[in-house]
Amino acid sequence: MSPNYMRSFSEGCLRPPTVIGQFHTLFFGSVRMFFLGVLGFAVYGNEALHFSCDPDKREVNLFCYNQFRPITPQVFWALQLVIVLVPGAFFHLYAACKSIKQEDILQKSFYSSFYVFSVFLRVILEAVAFWLQIQLFGFKVNAIYMCDMGAFEKKFNITRCMVPEHFEKTIFLIAMYTFTVITVVLCVAEIFEISCRRLGFLKTQ
Repeated sequence: MSPNYMRSFSEGCLRPPTVIGQFHTLFFGSVRMFFLGVLGFAVYGNEALHFSCDPDKREVNLFCYNQFRPITPQVFWALQLVIVLVPGAFFHLYAACKSIKQEDILQKSFYSSFYVFSVFLRVILEAVAFWLQIQLFGFKVNAIYMCDMGAFEKKFNITRCMVPEHFEKTIFLIAMYTFTVITVVLCVAEIFEISCRRLGFLKTQ
């Protein structure tokens, strides 16, 4: 791919054709990624080291932590961010290959429909991630986790484990749910903006 295509692709990703899309890019790229990259590491970075069970043995702690965290929240949210970016990246790659200017996307119905489809796909992916987050992490992190040790050692059936900084993790969970909701609202608002522009209620940039 030539440098011109790469430049058009990067400009399209950073500067979508709608006002709300540009705000979404700013929110997604700066606030959400910064929150996850910086604060997420601070909250979850040493969780496995401070996760302790009774009896406090390394193998017990490791077994119960793997049961408590089938997937770490940082990995899940990083995958969520990457997957949600795919539809928009695919559209802007297509626009770059076809030499479509950003201001022309809303002028032609095929391009605008394709773009709306990519935004709608983002909404679906965010909704699926929201549901998976509920299944994996719930809405609250309890201070005590009851670990089923039956598969590890028969003489220990249920053991108590201490979850470090559970209150901070609960706040972080709520924040990530909130970010997902905000992103979905922005995507829906962007579809509404495109519809208004196509119907002539708003001036196309």
